[in-house]
Amino acid sequence: MNESTLFYLSDLFGVAVFAITGALMAGRKSMDIFGVLVVAFITALGGGTLRDVILDKQPISWIGDETYLAVVTLAALGTVIWVRMTRPIHELGLQLADAFGLAVFTVIGTQVALAHQVPVSAVVILGVMTGVAGGVIRDMVCNDIPLIFHKELYATPCILGSLTYLGLEALQVGETVEVLAAMAVVLVVRLGAIYWHWHLPRFHLLDRDELQD
Repeated sequence: MNESTLFYLSDLFGVAVFAITGALMAGRKSMDIFGVLVVAFITALGGGTLRDVILDKQPISWIGDETYLAVVTLAALGTVIWVRMTRPIHELGLQLADAFGLAVFTVIGTQVALAHQVPVSAVVILGVMTGVAGGVIRDMVCNDIPLIFHKELYATPCILGSLTYLGLEALQVGETVEVLAAMAVVLVVRLGAIYWHWHLPRFHLLDRDELQD
């Protein structure tokens, strides 16, 4: 399997996983099938679309290839059918699926940005954006606080994963190792943050009443 095929299949996998998280979130909000599909499309394609628009990449992935739309539709409807035939998904299931999608899309965003020869800082930003933007839009549409603003680390694992990919790329260790290692970093840090509640230091501005106490 050549690198372009691996990249394409990885992208479709990430789209499917994020479509599942979108469908699960829509189910938690008791949306109808149309709402499920809309949230699934936003979640699965939002980050990549924003990345491609910023990079002026034409055509945008899902516009130039209808396979993306088919994958989102099948993943979303499949999730609805599976959940109705089994018991409801626990919150942890949604977080696990989101973590896998985060890992895949962060690496893909980093690869796409590198291919467009943008500065390293922009590569990391676009990698993170590809990973988190769809989930942010999903949560906002569903009237939830986006996971990126929760106490556990969310964007930080993406930053570390993107930097891992760039570091290994500089060492020329091979595409497969770079991808797997970067994805592993995102997954380990994100899942560790969920389990052990890792978080960055908080900034809390005291109001006048708190200062007087």
